[in-house]
Amino acid sequence: MTKLAAILAELPGLAIAVSGGVDSMTLAHAAHRAGVPGLRVVHALSPAVPEAATSRVRDHAARFGWRLTELDAGEFADPGYRANPVNRCYFCKTNLYARIALVSRGPIASGANLDDLKDYRPGLAAAAEHSVRHPFVEAGMDKEAVRALARAFDLADISELPAQPCLSSRIETGIAISAEDLAFVARMEQTLAPHAAPGSDLRCRVTHGGIVVEAAAPDEEMQRIARTLCRSAHRRFLGFRPYRRGAAFLHEHP
Repeated sequence: MTKLAAILAELPGLAIAVSGGVDSMTLAHAAHRAGVPGLRVVHALSPAVPEAATSRVRDHAARFGWRLTELDAGEFADPGYRANPVNRCYFCKTNLYARIALVSRGPIASGANLDDLKDYRPGLAAAAEHSVRHPFVEAGMDKEAVRALARAFDLADISELPAQPCLSSRIETGIAISAEDLAFVARMEQTLAPHAAPGSDLRCRVTHGGIVVEAAAPDEEMQRIARTLCRSAHRRFLGFRPYRRGAAFLHEHP
């Protein structure tokens, strides 16, 4: 925390892009506790952002006194994003950071950690183009270190959150992103979540063949719910399978 605090101290007027996940939320707490002058927490409102994530950000902002700015990142106006290429995240983050720059003249930071550098993250290219800082990376912190920091801050409601990327990550590459598909994904996951194993990963995937749900050991009730929701939405249900990270990407990145 000492190294992280020193990094944050160099960033007056910092705007942190907070999605509602453990990484960005913990970074916001760290910056707030460090007393960063002019700190601004920025949260994007979008059909791709789960309602639970927005509620979480608002709750913490109210409880801990964050200066919260909500904005439309504008990615749905970008045809590059809506086309859902394999580097869709690049277009999303490009729009997000450009919008943040309109409301804050200070530096911008993300909650990226060392583990993120091991994956294909086209959003990091957008971050580099907008000179976005990654304090956790600079402090040498990986995902477990971030979770440990959240526990040290006594943030039990976020420290063990499973990874929750945006809802567009559930749409297979090449299927155009639509608000209708994202709303269906959100409804399916919200309905199934109470029946899933605590702390386990749950994904509703929109594939070229139909709907697939990824979950650990789904019981009969989960299967009934999934079939019913698909039938009512006139969607083909292909069944359950184990969770696979990045399963919506149909081919390797360049």
